[in-house]
Amino acid sequence: MPDQDPFLTDPPFEGHRILATTAPHAAVLHRRGDRWTLSGSGRLWGGDARFHYVWKKVSGDFALAASLPEGSPAGSAGLMIRESLQVACSAAAAYLLPGGRPVLQTCDTPGAETRELLAGSTGHRRIRIERRGSYISMSTAADDGTWAPTGGSILLPFKGSFYLGVAAWECGEGATLGFSAPEFFELSPGSDRLVCALEVMELDTLRRRVVYQTDQHIEAPNWSRDGASLVFNGGGRLFRIGQGGGAPRPIDTGFAVRCNNDHGLSPDGSLLAISDHSEEGHSLIYVLPSSGGAPRRVTRPGPSYWHGWSPDGSTLAYCAQRDGVFGIFTIPAAGGDERRVTTAAAGGLDDGPDYSPDGRWIYFNSDRTGRMQIWRVHPDGKGLEQVTFDAYNNWFAHPSPDGRHLVLLSYEPDVAGHPPNKDVRLRLLPSAGGEPRVLACFFGGQGTINVPSWSPDSKQFAYVTYQLFPKA
Repeated sequence: MPDQDPFLTDPPFEGHRILATTAPHAAVLHRRGDRWTLSGSGRLWGGDARFHYVWKKVSGDFALAASLPEGSPAGSAGLMIRESLQVACSAAAAYLLPGGRPVLQTCDTPGAETRELLAGSTGHRRIRIERRGSYISMSTAADDGTWAPTGGSILLPFKGSFYLGVAAWECGEGATLGFSAPEFFELSPGSDRLVCALEVMELDTLRRRVVYQTDQHIEAPNWSRDGASLVFNGGGRLFRIGQGGGAPRPIDTGFAVRCNNDHGLSPDGSLLAISDHSEEGHSLIYVLPSSGGAPRRVTRPGPSYWHGWSPDGSTLAYCAQRDGVFGIFTIPAAGGDERRVTTAAAGGLDDGPDYSPDGRWIYFNSDRTGRMQIWRVHPDGKGLEQVTFDAYNNWFAHPSPDGRHLVLLSYEPDVAGHPPNKDVRLRLLPSAGGEPRVLACFFGGQGTINVPSWSPDSKQFAYVTYQLFPKA
């Protein structure tokens, strides 16, 4: 049977062309049965991008699925969402790396750097790229045909209709790449399933990778001092997981089974500070062996919310409410009298204290000037300085172990407090001063990065993102 023009026989697509400033050769598209073949045509991203694209114009919440070949250095094909057919536009592409690992790449503004989200699982052939509201995400198909999210999503707002299709690109001349069984989905509006993803970002590349995903609500990862594992909380308990993934293992915290998202490891890795509600119905701070064991109570009054260890491991920093007023406090890790470092404005909040690696400063967030901003103060309460001054509401600034950076969580200007399930962005601020750099935009908030989560070498940090996904 000869190849047929796909646009004459029950077409799922509406058009195709080489997207580039100048087309190097004709766009060749063949269809035989349910298998399609496109001619590859160069790079997918950048100023010299040149690729073959077959598309359908859609609007609203939509998805496209297809069976794809695994990627190779010689070229690849992927599912693509584009704001327009201009070469420089907001776009996202999902494809398979060697071994069948899904990856989602995005470019959120024309000419901007490309961002990448790596799924935590491998061995896939059929994937789906999805657009729900302003978020782009991926799913993979099980043997029974049901779809499951790969974890993580990327904020990429489009206005009005957009283009959904398949792109082919390659590094050599004249290569062709195939895909099969394309299927468009108009997605239902239901969003009653919250999928949580524990992610790690590489600072140099901004590559995000999913370490673990679950339908159970999880929060606030800490990185172990040896770099091998991560600690997070969920359902009132604490868990440890390898930084490369695997099955989480519960940490024995004795009677403390109402742990919140304020916890962290001592500088030498031997102790774990937790904040728990089990004894008196409000948060109190305890210390226990990092391998698990009986908690030892540190703070007598409450509520008290742990946030930082001093670099020498002798002192804890925390947010607490005393006589109706919030502030930043410190206390010896071995127990003793607490010391008030700051006092919030009436009705206000000072929160999220974390020590600089040289111990000279405690960084924290405060709404004392109206909007929530990052501040710092010496541990003796002197030298109070404001660090950020922008229009965002900024929370939970964590210094990197090498002292070069602060990573922080930023809410939109109209968001009060630090609620969950909001459009947020992670930003990086030079410790020496300067403008914050946006690292990633996603659905998150409370539980994303409440506590210190840098890797010990300052090259990566961990956080949690959330994704609303209809029940299967």
